[in-house]
Amino acid sequence: MPRLLIVDDEPNVRYSLEKTFRADGVDVVSAENGREGLRLAQEESPDAVLLDVRLPDMSGLDVFAQIRAHDRRLPVIIMTAHTTTETAIEAMKRGAFEYLLKPFDLTELKETVAKAFETSRLSRVRTVFEHDPDELHDDGVDHIVGTSPAMQSVYKEIGRVAPQNVNVLILGESGTGKELVARAVYQHSQRHDGPFIAINCAAIPETLLESELFGHEKGSFTGADRRRIGKFEQAIGGTMFLDEIGEMSLATQAKFLRVLQDGRFERVGGNETIFSDARIIAATNRDLRAAIDDRDFREDLFYRLNVFTIDLPPLRDRRADLPQLVNYLLRRFNAELGTQVHGVSETALDMLSDYNWPGNVRELQSAIKYALVRATTDVITPESLPTAVRGETPQSDAHADSDAESTLRELARRLIQEHPGDVNQQFHTVVDRVLCEEVLAHVEGHQARAAELLGISRTTLRARLQVTGLVVGKSVKSDS
Repeated sequence: MPRLLIVDDEPNVRYSLEKTFRADGVDVVSAENGREGLRLAQEESPDAVLLDVRLPDMSGLDVFAQIRAHDRRLPVIIMTAHTTTETAIEAMKRGAFEYLLKPFDLTELKETVAKAFETSRLSRVRTVFEHDPDELHDDGVDHIVGTSPAMQSVYKEIGRVAPQNVNVLILGESGTGKELVARAVYQHSQRHDGPFIAINCAAIPETLLESELFGHEKGSFTGADRRRIGKFEQAIGGTMFLDEIGEMSLATQAKFLRVLQDGRFERVGGNETIFSDARIIAATNRDLRAAIDDRDFREDLFYRLNVFTIDLPPLRDRRADLPQLVNYLLRRFNAELGTQVHGVSETALDMLSDYNWPGNVRELQSAIKYALVRATTDVITPESLPTAVRGETPQSDAHADSDAESTLRELARRLIQEHPGDVNQQFHTVVDRVLCEEVLAHVEGHQARAAELLGISRTTLRARLQVTGLVVGKSVKSDS
């Protein structure tokens, strides 16, 4: 459960914010002055901070500076009235995550805090690899699992490039774990105490991507009602991870190239030259050389990015890692779903090993979750696996509907036995988690498209993500 620290001297504001975020499953602590806020920031280890600039005992900027000195990775969102926006902008230049104007737009507030939680998680949750298969467990870290020669080569490449202040290009098919590798490079670098800012270039509309990266000035385009500080400014002294870099338009590529060449850029609609020393880690599942031939990607940008390349193997090229991956996912998803499945039958494991896994580790995660929900014993059998993994053609719609209903009935029976008095909440949490994860994986993390596919608003989708403990980047995962 993410933790939010609210620092504001207005009791009504604190009460309203506490009520809003606790309803979304957020652990909230609050302070009425700057000194109390600083104490809680150090003692409670929040994942994000909402900080008012006007406090009774000290300046909000001074509070921010001391929080920043204690932990540069902690996202701080500045709250301000219209008359003090210049103070908030100054805080943004010093590394604040975002600033919000009072009175709040509730949708914008929730979106900003959700992004801050995700940024905090990416910066703080350690990425660990080269574990003994028998010692893998969920201990608040994200594991890169595998001891095959192909993965050992990846670990060595991470070790070589992480301490060097050079750009890194990560290549691999969708679902191979490019974000995890990017975070491992960051966490083993000399910038590990600085911010880690991740952007999915494919998930942000092209009309907004330039503003997201470089910021914009007030009035620079329709809807630009205030100045916005871009991610390159927020990442000064830290690391920028640009996922799906191959989806960036040629116009944005040209501005990005200038940042790589001399660290300079201007906000959209602005003339002020801004300098950024952020280290760049980029990733793509596209063949960039083919994109260059098709004139979809700049050749000079490719060579600027391609200082050091890490190639991630697809799952089908490291089948020796499959038993280890399956055991790890069983432990992880048992805890998440409340199931008690502790093994895989030999026949089922053979089927998992023989399958080609076009969706790589992400598809394997979905298959194991599916099997856990369907399992009727403490061992996964072939009958529990998806039809594609079993090598069978899909059932008719009527049979599929009957099969799904049977699975839900089995889940309900188990929850009745294990969670009396809380069956409704547990049932809907499990179903919402699986549904949201599958839909978001299908649209590769694009929340607007996911909400449209589900037939709900983006606000409702974000509320479900909070309740079910899912976080969205290029991939979808539990925030546990």
